[in-house]
Amino acid sequence: MKHETPTASMTAGGALLARLKSVGVDYIFANSGTDFPPVIEGLAEAEAKSIDLPEAIIIPHEAAAMGMAHGYYLATGRSQAVMAHTNVGLANCSIGAINAAMENVPVLLFSGRTPTVEKDRFGARTVPIGWGQEMRDQTALVREASKWDYELRFPEQVAEITDRAWAIANSTPRGPVYVSLPREVLCETTPTAGLSNPPSMQPTVQHASATQIEQVADVLARAKNPVIFAQHGAGSPEGFAALSQLAYDWGIPVCQYWAVALAIPTDHPMATGPDPAPLLENADAVLVLDALAPWAPDSHTPAPDCTVIQMGPDPLKARTPVRNFRSDITVSSELAQGIPALKAAMDARLPKGKSAVIDRRAKVEKSNAQTRKETRDRANAGRDGQMTKEWVSLCLSRAIEGTKSTILSELGCPMAPMSLDHHQAWYQEPHAGGLGWSFPAALGMQLADRDRLIVATMGDGSYMFSNPVACHQIAEAMELPLLLVIVNNAEWGAVRQSVLGIYPDGYASRTNRMPLTQLSPVPDFCKVAEASRAWARRVETGPELPDALGAALEHIATNRSLALLDVRVRP
Repeated sequence: MKHETPTASMTAGGALLARLKSVGVDYIFANSGTDFPPVIEGLAEAEAKSIDLPEAIIIPHEAAAMGMAHGYYLATGRSQAVMAHTNVGLANCSIGAINAAMENVPVLLFSGRTPTVEKDRFGARTVPIGWGQEMRDQTALVREASKWDYELRFPEQVAEITDRAWAIANSTPRGPVYVSLPREVLCETTPTAGLSNPPSMQPTVQHASATQIEQVADVLARAKNPVIFAQHGAGSPEGFAALSQLAYDWGIPVCQYWAVALAIPTDHPMATGPDPAPLLENADAVLVLDALAPWAPDSHTPAPDCTVIQMGPDPLKARTPVRNFRSDITVSSELAQGIPALKAAMDARLPKGKSAVIDRRAKVEKSNAQTRKETRDRANAGRDGQMTKEWVSLCLSRAIEGTKSTILSELGCPMAPMSLDHHQAWYQEPHAGGLGWSFPAALGMQLADRDRLIVATMGDGSYMFSNPVACHQIAEAMELPLLLVIVNNAEWGAVRQSVLGIYPDGYASRTNRMPLTQLSPVPDFCKVAEASRAWARRVETGPELPDALGAALEHIATNRSLALLDVRVRP
């Protein structure tokens, strides 16, 4: 990097980019507009002056930009930047911001703001949309999904505001932040001195107190029928290993109900089926690890004398207005620190009740083995004729066995039939429900680790929501060789299941075509992929699938470009 003299200056737009590099941003996922001239000029100016910047990538839709930043963070643990065009671009970012907020993903979100002045100032309005894109409260588009927001007022604020945005986004509980960038401010100049300095403030990370960890360990060690519910993984490879060992040592079943990330291996002896009911029925101690909704209160209720412990970066989920799950002991901690600390405390107590633990472990292990067998038997039953989602999951699991891989599922392949064994093996769509997440998040993960096999599975509706033309363009332009598996049932399957859950014997349940759920006629998704020179194949029947998966993986290994399978499954 070239060292500027103390009197050197550059546009505030360029200075902002330089400061983002200093706080650890690798990529700026951007969709430019008429507010971007000072940003684009700043990129060119920085290159001419040999100033180190993040790599700015053209993303043809803002929803894809947010999804890529989300996926990149899942792969690396480093927050990235998204830059959008005024209010209209920010509106396209809003679903991604909602998803990121629910999953505690720290995205640094910026958008331009139409110039405030009409004349007599450099950067003033020059085209009609300068008037058309003005809002009284542009930030309102993402305020409820943002931990913090601000509008840049002066060019000399660039470094401090960037540092503050990064530190707040990465503080426990993590989440997106938003800064609006008026064009006139970005057009002004500011000194370059200090832009490469380390951040002026650091994030705060929550750690459980030793007293609380000891209290939780006492409760679990004394319990006759303890249960663990995990929904957002275990925080780190170390947390994953610690939870896996703790559960085995103590014979504690672990339920990954509506899991968004994997907390222990799916084939772990203590990994239960997804139904909380039989576990809660006899539980006298429940440890909830970072779960938005560990069970359904209308169907499942812990016993009155059961001790419920909630542990996580935001254990009471403060940003959710109504969430009334009991919490007899509330522990605020990142799971990456809290789980290993709890295991160490539990290790010190293990010898006192070992015989009882061995008996409990044997019982849980036998029950879980039977559940896994039944799950895979059901999956195998879908191999003949038109497929089931479970058969697709089982075949995919077999196809990637032994590879360095990650699966993302957005109403796509269910986790239960799969063999998954590491902390980055599995991610499901955010509980916020903003569709179109899986494809761009997979692009972000692939960008972060080009040697890893990234598999994005999704329903046909989710694929259409992802702005697939934009995502395929990104995949081709950046040479990102994903495997895309569309689990295509020609309907909004989640909506249909919700209707059946509430009205199992209602009129809608008896119709051949349930209203407001059908997506027929189904587009030819293979042609959408082929428009960007991707490899694509439609799979109609169960026996075809293993070979089709093998051919797709061979294409990726040989040609290093995207492969898509349009897999037709039963509604």
